[in-house]
Amino acid sequence: MTSNIKIKKNNNEVSSIIIDEPKTYNSLSFKNLSDLLKALKKLDTDKKVKVIILEGAGKGFSAGHNLKEVKGLKKRDKYLKLFNLCSKVMLQIVEGRKPVIAKVHGAAFAAGCQLVASCDLAYSTKDALFATPGVNIGLFCSTPMVAVSRKINRKPMMKMLLTGEPINANYAKEIGLINDNFSKAKLNKEVLKVANKIASKSNLTIKIGKQAFYKQLEMPLSKAYAYTSKMMTLNMMAMDAKEGISAFLEKRKPKWKNK
Repeated sequence: MTSNIKIKKNNNEVSSIIIDEPKTYNSLSFKNLSDLLKALKKLDTDKKVKVIILEGAGKGFSAGHNLKEVKGLKKRDKYLKLFNLCSKVMLQIVEGRKPVIAKVHGAAFAAGCQLVASCDLAYSTKDALFATPGVNIGLFCSTPMVAVSRKINRKPMMKMLLTGEPINANYAKEIGLINDNFSKAKLNKEVLKVANKIASKSNLTIKIGKQAFYKQLEMPLSKAYAYTSKMMTLNMMAMDAKEGISAFLEKRKPKWKNK
């Protein structure tokens, strides 16, 4: 079977994963989720790739689960299998070694909004819309809220969940769901600029830092400091930390070994 999940190489260090099924508004069907998980894992283990960009083809980013598929599942175990698979994709983004940037245009609704929130960074067009609209069809966005509620405060989160109403890109930036928004003409250039900036750093340092960031968020303050002190010590023992400090003191550009 052909896949709707495409991988595009932007340069030697930055690759894009494109959900390419415009006819379903890039729905997160069983097949698309499974292929998306495979693509994320493939790029995460590719030593040349330092940053992953996630985007959708056609009119928008993703409308979330394929409701025609969902309606046809009918059995409890099939529903659970679908939602567990979706959760695995989100966890792969968070727990993966490479930074993942969401590049959003059009709508990012329900599990599509969850996908945006799960990414480390997110940028959109100025006319992009974000929503957790499950309440409108009698299916509360319980799994999408896990990711989104970890990026924004409770009051705006509850309003999105309880009303199902979409929010615009400016408000999404204001509440911290996305980093910034740009015109359609500028979005790709701006996202690549950020991706290339990250790719210029030591990918070992980025891997250690990304892992530490998400783990410490769930810890009490004292445990978070104890854990990050260990992680900084681990980082300091790496060749790249020694090289980076030497380069700074010698006023030269560092030469990363990623070791």
